[in-house]
Formats: sequence, C-alpha cells, structure tokens
Amino acid sequence: MSTQPLPAQTISWQHKSQTHTAQWHSLKAAVAPKKVIPADDTMNANAAYKLVCEGTALLWQGDFHQAKQLLQALARRCSHTPRRKTKTETTTPPAQVFHLHRQAQAQRARVLGMLLIPIKADGSVPLRRAPDVKQACLEAYGKIEQDGVMALTELQGMVGAHEWRKKGVYIQALDARIHPYYGVFSPVRGEYLQLVNEAPLPSTALAFDIGTGTGVLAAILAKRGVKKIIATDNQIQALDCAAFNLKQLGFSQQVELLQTDMFPAGQAPLILCNPPWLPVRPNSAIERAIYDENSQMLRAFLNGLNAHLTEEGEGWLILSDFAEHLGLRAQQALDEWIAAAGLVIMDKTSIKPNHPKSSDESDPLYQARALEQTSLYRLKRQAN
Repeated sequence: MSTQPLPAQTISWQHKSQTHTAQWHSLKAAVAPKKVIPADDTMNANAAYKLVCEGTALLWQGDFHQAKQLLQALARRCSHTPRRKTKTETTTPPAQVFHLHRQAQAQRARVLGMLLIPIKADGSVPLRRAPDVKQACLEAYGKIEQDGVMALTELQGMVGAHEWRKKGVYIQALDARIHPYYGVFSPVRGEYLQLVNEAPLPSTALAFDIGTGTGVLAAILAKRGVKKIIATDNQIQALDCAAFNLKQLGFSQQVELLQTDMFPAGQAPLILCNPPWLPVRPNSAIERAIYDENSQMLRAFLNGLNAHLTEEGEGWLILSDFAEHLGLRAQQALDEWIAAAGLVIMDKTSIKPNHPKSSDESDPLYQARALEQTSLYRLKRQAN
C-alpha cells in the first residue's frame, strides 16, 4: 500500500473569540474552503443549505449521525423534482445535455463538500457516535501525519471504497472476486470483460496490458493460458491493487507489474488496453479512469502499437461508443486515428451494456445510453 502526500493546505475558523487552524485533507485535491464556521446539532437544514450555497463551510462539532442526516437533507435540497421536458429541452444537443449534467453534478458535489468533520492523525473521528474508520483511512491515505479536517462526503467515499475492497466485485470470466482499492476504477461493467474472455488469442506466449488498474484484464489473460503478461500503470495505488488481486488469484508468477505511462520496452504478439471512454477533462485524479481529455490515452495507445506489436501481433482496444452518441467525439474520428497510426481493424465485436443506467429513462443521458455499445477492436499493422 502506498502513502500519498497530503495537500499543504490549512483551514481556519473563529470560535469563542479565538482563531483555530487545522490541516486540510483531500485525496481528491479539492481546494480548502476559505470561510469556515463551527456547526452542531442546533443548526437546521435550511440555514445550513443557505450558508453552504453562499460558500461558507460548516465544521461539524456535534453528533456524527446528526451530521449524516444533515448531509442527506442538503442532498435533497440539491435535487430538483423531475418534470416533463419542454420541446426545446428535448432538442438540446446531447453534448450540451452532458455538459449541463456534469455542471450540475459538480455544483452538487461542491455544496455537499462544504460539510466538514475533524479527523485525527490515527484516522479516528472525534465526534459522538462516530464509526471506526481507521482502516478505511489507512487504505486510502496511508499514514495521516497530523490531525486535520476533511469533507464528510470524502470520508463516506473512503468508507464505501473500504467496503468494496472487503467484499470485492464478482467477475464471471474469472469465477472469482476482484478487490478494487480507493481511487482505482472498479470493473463493474462485465460486458467488456466477457469480450476479452471470448476473443481468439493470437498467441499465449506474451501479452502487454496497458493501464492495468485492478489487474482484472491481466488476470483474465492469465487464466486463459497466456504464459507471461507485462501489466503497466502510471499510478502506484493501481499497481498495489493489481498485485494484491493477482496474488489472491494465483497469477503473480505469470504477471509482471511495471510503473510506466504506457508501453513497456519490447514487442508482444498481444497488446490490450481499456482506456477511459469519455474525452473530457477530469475534475479530480479519481475521475481519470473515466475521463481522458482529448482522448490522450486512447491516441497514445493507437500511435504506439506499431512499434510494440510483433509482425503478426494484435492490439486489442476495448472502447464504448458512448462519447460518439453524446457528441463528444466525431463519428469517424476513431477510424481515422486507427488508419493514421498505420493500423487496420481485423475484427470488431460489440455488446450492449447491461448496467442499471442503460435502462433508466429518468437519467439525463438516457438517449445516448440507450444507443451505447461496447466493442473489442482487434487491430493489426497495415500491410506494407
């Protein structure tokens, strides 16, 4: 497990005519609030909502369960009652709908992130009826160097990640569970894993897994009999997570983990990558598994394949067309990038997603989700 540096930020507030300061803790690299006031069980939700919307953060000093209830009340006030769309709204371009949706999500996160709680250096919360969150904090932060303050939403995210890590995610292709770490994308969309599990292998000698994350794709290849896999990632927490999962599954001897931006040295007959699917700037490090500004990782993978594939080798690209249906990427852009990289598509297998949002008509992005397909592109070098 890695220890990550904490942002060098502090917050300050007045209490009983005295100025207090504390370290600001945020693995999401959120900016410390400039205005902070103490709050406790005597503050009602309407007053709290007005303050946080105006940019005043509330440092909770009361009962922990009351803080959770206040957060739920703030969340309800952030939500708008669904109403029938007007004709203008139904003709709004999908990209604009997406950006408005993201703005609303960011605003909601900003408001809810204004409810703060104290955290001790040992990872405990010094509030009445606070749960034991020491292990969740240790898994996310490593060792916290000093007492401080964090957003209650961030603490809840760490606790949720801790529960995911304990329980794991069942992967049908492995008939086993993968245990994601905090900040490492969880492989909850099983359809693309099945595509990798069923595609014909060009070789079982060697494969490169680019951006391995939890190590799930490397594990699937190892189970299918690939003798050696070099799995890369540029995030140490992802490599720690992959190492744990591969050891649990018994594949450590087959998979070598390497910290690097993209490709390892040399060539392989099989190179696969599941890059982020949406070409939008991420708002935090945790979002980088989903958002990839200007499709940088996708294009780097395509542009590097020729140099790293053996002569008859295949590059496997796992990608959703969600971005195209949202109007975030031109329909022909991917084909053009593949051709420009000196590659051809030898096969493409597609599957519809089956996650809950794909059939949720109340979702603002439903129209694009209903059309979405996830595809495995089998790429090879262009003939000379």
